Amino acid sequence: MEGQNRSELHYGLTVDVVLKTNQRTGILTRGKIDKLLTNSSYHPHGIKVKLQDGQIGRVQAIIGDDSNG
Repeated sequence: MEGQNRSELHYGLTVDVVLKTNQRTGILTRGKIDKLLTNSSYHPHGIKVKLQDGQIGRVQAIIGDDSNG
């Protein structure tokens, strides 16, 4: 699993997250990072982030950068 290290993540990065409501099912939501919410450098379940659309979840996979910003 990717997204456990805070140093790999930054604003605008496209990621797949699991929302709190989807933790049992494992359904992933794709979005761009607006803010990193986990302060520690590592979290075994994924770094918690706020997406640009306002949803909050733990990063499960890093999709990539949008080179246009």
